[in-house]
Amino acid sequence: MIITCPHCNKEHHIDEHKIPPNVQMAKCKVCGNLFSVKSQIEPTAAQDDHKETAHTRTIAISLSKGGVGKTTTAVNLSAGLAYAGYKVLLVDTDTQGQASYMLGLNPKGGLTELLTGELSREEAVHKARQGLWILAGGRSLAGVKRMIDRKDFGGEKTLAESLSDIHKDYDFVIVDTSPGWDPLTVNVLFYVTELLIPVSLEVMTLQGLVEFFKSVSSIQKYRPELAVRYIVPTFLDMRVKNKAQSFLDRLNKHYSQYMCPPVRYNNTISQTPMYGKTIFEYAPGSKGAEDYKELVKKVANNYNLFK
Repeated sequence: MIITCPHCNKEHHIDEHKIPPNVQMAKCKVCGNLFSVKSQIEPTAAQDDHKETAHTRTIAISLSKGGVGKTTTAVNLSAGLAYAGYKVLLVDTDTQGQASYMLGLNPKGGLTELLTGELSREEAVHKARQGLWILAGGRSLAGVKRMIDRKDFGGEKTLAESLSDIHKDYDFVIVDTSPGWDPLTVNVLFYVTELLIPVSLEVMTLQGLVEFFKSVSSIQKYRPELAVRYIVPTFLDMRVKNKAQSFLDRLNKHYSQYMCPPVRYNNTISQTPMYGKTIFEYAPGSKGAEDYKELVKKVANNYNLFK
């Protein structure tokens, strides 16, 4: 069969039997652009897209900017949901691998080995707490990004295909993402159906939020089920009340339908990684723990939790 790149009109002669299942996009070898092949593939060559099971919610903690509290939010949201009685899988797709460190873990394998087939799911997934499991990230994910980038077809579905038999065992799958926009981040957005965006209250982050929404909309053309559900203001510092309130007002003006209660600036939150503990373990009576409990209630849509 022949697949035509819409960017440069180059025709690619492809053996349709070599096209992997669930393929939606391909990369042109001439111009290097990604394009949709869904409408060009014969129906017999394509299978149904990955669909999450009815009881599993897949949520990415994402924004194409560092220093906004993504990993802190991913870890404490996951831990809070687990403490509330849910079964939670935390997936770390960041090459820094900080989620494991924050939980006091040093697993010898994780997401990389699952994606490459070096480890089975039983070997790759580690139990972190009661009700909480983790697929660890780390520097080896840099090689995974190159592996995804080299695929001619279906690279964007690599993560979804690897997790399709795993996530059905959990109530929530929380995915921590790296800053920036790379093949693994795109993979995350082709897997999850919900986005939670931590936003630190500063000008550059607000500008980055606008750009991130544009990037997400480019994915939603292929995955309309992907939706922004939550925006979480982070590092709310009432010592600079007028400035903080100004940023909050701007967020509420433009994104009121997504807004969650803010997470206040709190020294105990920044101290928890040194002890390998969540905020609920290190300082259960702190403002940080209180704020993340409110976020757990919001995400779980259950305001009777922790009573």
